[in-house]
Amino acid sequence: MIVDLSDGGRLHIDDAPDARAVLLLGHGASGKIDGADLLALVSALPGEGITVVRHEQAWKVAGGPMRARPDQLDPGWQIAVRHLAEHHPYIPLLVGGHSAGARCACRGSANPELPPQSAVLALSFPLHPPGKPERSRVDELAGVPVPVTVVQGERDPFGGADELVAALPAGWFDEPQRRLVRMEGAGHDLVPLKRVMSRGDAMARVVGAALDLTRGLG
Repeated sequence: MIVDLSDGGRLHIDDAPDARAVLLLGHGASGKIDGADLLALVSALPGEGITVVRHEQAWKVAGGPMRARPDQLDPGWQIAVRHLAEHHPYIPLLVGGHSAGARCACRGSANPELPPQSAVLALSFPLHPPGKPERSRVDELAGVPVPVTVVQGERDPFGGADELVAALPAGWFDEPQRRLVRMEGAGHDLVPLKRVMSRGDAMARVVGAALDLTRGLG
């Protein structure tokens, strides 16, 4: 099902019968909503009682150029969060996304003007632009006030798993509500080198990370 939003954005909804949670996912700066990780979640989670909603930004719907700045992405994301909170008031709302979508989810989870969000699933959090480690966005991740799982490739040019750990305060991932899922041999798309891990195994790990995040949420 596709729902048109007031700003021209869209929600691509894959409903779960008797859903116990809703997971809202944002796309990256390229606007791709059919990446391997997002499609894996769409395929697997509704059968586990989790409705999956992919948010397509208005500029992508309109065929506009790539956008990645917070002021370009956050207003549309906030509309999507409010829409889902209104339409699913009695079950947990989880947020997440790939790359720029993960950044949106992190920022939104800390926004007191938005409805409460139960957890964040950050897929390929873009710690910095490629080759520019001085332009760190670590504060967006460090400021998440709810349980968070990060799935990060070890070869990600936007900041691999080890670089991400080093950028965060010491012991940040030691807290039980914070988890890092390392994707060996994978770049920013979370698809690993074939000699390291199969694509299917990698996507199963993404799905497992999402399912683990929903456990214990009420």
